[in-house]
Amino acid sequence: MTVVSLLTVLIAALFVPTATAAPKYRNYVSLGDSFVSGPFIPLQRLDPLSCFKSTQNYPSVVARELGIADFTDISCGGAQTKDMFTAQSGIPGQSTAQLAALKPDTDLVTVSIGGNDIGFMDIILTCAGKSLLDPNGAPCKANYGDELAQRVDATAPKVAAVLNGIKQRSPKARIVVVAYLRILPPSGGCWPIVPISKGDVPYLDNVQKQLNGMLGAQAEAAGATFVNPYDISLGRDTCAAPWDKWVEGIIPTSPAFPVHPNANGMAAVGEQVAAALAGTESTGV
Repeated sequence: MTVVSLLTVLIAALFVPTATAAPKYRNYVSLGDSFVSGPFIPLQRLDPLSCFKSTQNYPSVVARELGIADFTDISCGGAQTKDMFTAQSGIPGQSTAQLAALKPDTDLVTVSIGGNDIGFMDIILTCAGKSLLDPNGAPCKANYGDELAQRVDATAPKVAAVLNGIKQRSPKARIVVVAYLRILPPSGGCWPIVPISKGDVPYLDNVQKQLNGMLGAQAEAAGATFVNPYDISLGRDTCAAPWDKWVEGIIPTSPAFPVHPNANGMAAVGEQVAAALAGTESTGV
């Protein structure tokens, strides 16, 4: 081959478009609560504003990572399992049941739900208040005892009903149950920056492990994929340095709602879910 011919072949190769794989998923619906919607993380969406959805929440990251054009995010701050089936009144709230977004041709559904069923924010506020008089003790554990574990158990059949509702409406969909990012360190804590008593930190951390474990069990029973961001977020909790944390504390140091994921946390969860869907990441089952 002459030099001229070789150059012609090389130039032609540069301008021939390479084939790109079509997106594996075409119709993606995101369901869930404020750990999905991303309250106060810029930019907030207007559909509706009362749900406090961010364009940087983890479903948005998943849609971008996987190149999914048809993406519906109907997550809403404050949502409980019941709001999957009926309209969520008040603020946060929306006039449509979340499951109404599902269609027969929906082929991917992610869902994070259950934290508000056990009373997530009420627990945080109660435990923070009790810590003021006993920062080194475990007043929250003394107050709740086994009640929170019982709440987790009582939420299990509700989550099962949600997953069954998804399968009924979108029988061909890949369902991904996404658990909750780590909120507290395993022990110690950082009172008063995050006002949870030292003895209550492992107690509440264990409640979160029970909640995530329940979600994993329900996902397995339903034949769904389970992704557990708790497993990747050690050292990224509310007590971490502002540049390290993925979940903000009572007083946020970056734009996010208190005790909720920030943009970095959402990015990490979105990337973990996308990797699981691509088959390159352990799902934490």
